[in-house]
Amino acid sequence: MTDKLGRPAAAPQTNAQSLERETAAESLVGTVTAVQANYYWVKLSAASDWAGAVLLCTRRARLKKTGQQVMVGDRVVIEEPDWQGQRGAIAAILPRSTTLDRPPVANASQILLVFALADPQPEPLQMSWFLVKAEAAGLRVAVALNKCDLVDPSVQTEWSDRLQTWGYAPLWLSVYQGQIPTDLNLTLQQQTTIVCGPSGVGKSSLINALIPDLSLRVSAVSGKLGRGRHTTRHVELFELPRGGLLADTPGFNQPDIDCGPEALENYFPEIRQRLKQQRCRFSDCLHRDEPGCAVRGSWERYKHYLQLVEDLLCQQAAQLSDTDDTGVKYKVTTAGQRQAEPRLAAKKYRRISRRSRNQALQDLCQEIVDTGDNLEILEGLSLDDLT
Repeated sequence: MTDKLGRPAAAPQTNAQSLERETAAESLVGTVTAVQANYYWVKLSAASDWAGAVLLCTRRARLKKTGQQVMVGDRVVIEEPDWQGQRGAIAAILPRSTTLDRPPVANASQILLVFALADPQPEPLQMSWFLVKAEAAGLRVAVALNKCDLVDPSVQTEWSDRLQTWGYAPLWLSVYQGQIPTDLNLTLQQQTTIVCGPSGVGKSSLINALIPDLSLRVSAVSGKLGRGRHTTRHVELFELPRGGLLADTPGFNQPDIDCGPEALENYFPEIRQRLKQQRCRFSDCLHRDEPGCAVRGSWERYKHYLQLVEDLLCQQAAQLSDTDDTGVKYKVTTAGQRQAEPRLAAKKYRRISRRSRNQALQDLCQEIVDTGDNLEILEGLSLDDLT
């Protein structure tokens, strides 16, 4: 395509790109690399004269009033920079391409799930929870298995075949021995990657190996519980030597699944593959005991799917039983969206005031005096004795 003068026309830009160029011409634009309490570390972009500088910023009050939560990975506009004190204020949040609530990260392009083959032992159901959560985020999903040096080659082969049937090709790691596959480095280049997984699987150790200048705190696995200890307390972005960003996240043992049960089929590669070959008889099939179901079968993670469906159905039933048309209140989520939640009954959880209790006792005493019953009990007693 050419313009009116016959010159090659520029490639069309998205609204987000246009907005970023306009704001960059007037203000400073940077990326939030860490969030601690109400303070935000922002690294200025290459388009600025201060490229690479890091400012400690606060959030403008108007962002808080409108419910706009600043997240790690956000592209933000900085106003009133104090170069001597290395401080600034976040005035606006540029449009996000992706959003993940737990861990709270914006504009990520993929998720790297890290599990350990030993110390702690892998739990298939727990792995399914993490995989479903990652699939629900709508990002590319990569799986890495760490601590391969602690198991026999036969165990590696078993887990390789197992994950292949789940629909994932694992990357094999041994951070302790310095074995980082080339495929992993290629996967991470020029991408913003969220590193997730249970506690103690070696996420911080992996990032230390990928970025030698870092010295993230690591910890041994608890001998009593057989689980990892939490060493990472908040989400933080780190720049890779070969380009790209890594988000180190706190470990947790079970992510929250907040989708509807009817959406679960989209987050299991095994189900997606079966539905490509044959559709179920009913469009709203939950793949449990419905007739003509194409998904129901003996595949390994089917029992994990059924348990997730039951858990989500129980969550829905609990929400419906506690909520009616007038018992709903709304709060603003970290993504700036309104979310409904049950409202507590007005007086159900209030303590009765002391004045009301005293008045009730006075009424009771007066009633007893009026009827003339048990006067001998009341003689010589004051109101303080009764309360």
